[in-house]
Amino acid sequence: MRRFLRNRLAVVGVVIFLLLVLFGAFGGRFTSYAYTDADFAALTQPPSGAHWFGTNQGGNDIYACAVHGLQRSLVIAVSVSVLTIVLAAVIGSGAAYFGGRVERVTLAVIHFLLIVPSFLILALVSHRLAGDWRVLIVVLTVFGWMSTARVIWSVSTSLRERDYVRAAEFMGVGPLRIILRHIIPNLGSLLIVNLTLGVVATVLSETALSFLGFGVQTPDVSLGTMLADGASTITSAPWLFAFPAGLVVLLTVSMTFIGDGLRDALDPTSVTGSAGGRR
Repeated sequence: MRRFLRNRLAVVGVVIFLLLVLFGAFGGRFTSYAYTDADFAALTQPPSGAHWFGTNQGGNDIYACAVHGLQRSLVIAVSVSVLTIVLAAVIGSGAAYFGGRVERVTLAVIHFLLIVPSFLILALVSHRLAGDWRVLIVVLTVFGWMSTARVIWSVSTSLRERDYVRAAEFMGVGPLRIILRHIIPNLGSLLIVNLTLGVVATVLSETALSFLGFGVQTPDVSLGTMLADGASTITSAPWLFAFPAGLVVLLTVSMTFIGDGLRDALDPTSVTGSAGGRR
């Protein structure tokens, strides 16, 4: 914790992320409009006292849409990142521990899935299922765990030879318990860093899919759908694009700062982690 707090950019990232979470959780209380409400007397209006972030072509309040869109993007990003890490940790460490045929088959499946054009499959599946955000969480998780699992497998191959793992085997501890109690906990720093950086990757994936029309679908709103709506009017109504783009930038930058800070803080050999705040 001391090493993390010495990293000024990491602290800035935490502050920005907490502010974004507070904005998504409680920002709707500061407006009388819901993201589905339409003000037909104020179509495509710039920011004003009535509509702080302006309105879009349908008269929807951009502030209310931004609050809901940030909520939706955060829920998708955090859920996918957590599920992906859990899946990758179990599969990667399990393959390393069992070795032999289990390891070969698992790695073959991982390598096959890594060469599959997952983005196209994600686009087709999510579009066919009407862009339900819950389905989007599932498909992003299914096609997002392989790279992390490959890294975890590589690290776990050395952990399986450690004395505490061998001692647990001699004491008759079962394989599943060894994996969950002795291997995965010793991957904590790797898992935490990948969890934070996974949020960034998921936000970008969800935004790209929604921007292309394959992610979250109307009447629901995410930051990606707002960017897609504002892209066509970026010169005539720049506020439609600027506000959601600003939220995406703040979210990705904050999580990147946090991920870098955690990586340095959890690695005692890191020069930046020990020298901390001199960035």
